[in-house]
Amino acid sequence: MPRTLLALLTIGLAIPVFILSRVLWPDPPGAPLPPAGLLPFLLVPAVFEALAFGAGMAFLIAAGRALTRRERRDGLAIAAYASAVWALVSWWPHSNMHRANTTLEGLVVIDWTFHLSLILGSGIIGVYLYRVLNSGTNRQPAQSTRSDRLPDVQGSGPTA
Repeated sequence: MPRTLLALLTIGLAIPVFILSRVLWPDPPGAPLPPAGLLPFLLVPAVFEALAFGAGMAFLIAAGRALTRRERRDGLAIAAYASAVWALVSWWPHSNMHRANTTLEGLVVIDWTFHLSLILGSGIIGVYLYRVLNSGTNRQPAQSTRSDRLPDVQGSGPTA
């Protein structure tokens, strides 16, 4: 999938997601309004959370297509894929649920739903990356084909 399409999909999803935040999760009645000086510090993360949601959906499509083209079904790769998608898309509902929450019970639900699943998903991604990065350690390094190599010490290389 071309990078331009991924970027357009990310931004194209982020805009409505950002706008819908207060529609889907309205402020609780009587919630204090932030002072004007704090508003930028609350809006900037909200913009990035919306962009992360869009990027997660773009990744879901692009990496999902690549994953389905693989000959071998690898459970760890699928779990890492799902974990990466969740790590990107979950920030938008997570942050908004914190803002709209009014009870300690709601806080427990948020912690169990988002915090623990993100910790578990990070562990899955870590195990997957460790295995992928270590899978090529037994291979010999590729021979250089560069023409600017220095001559061998024994003189079998190019001479001046």
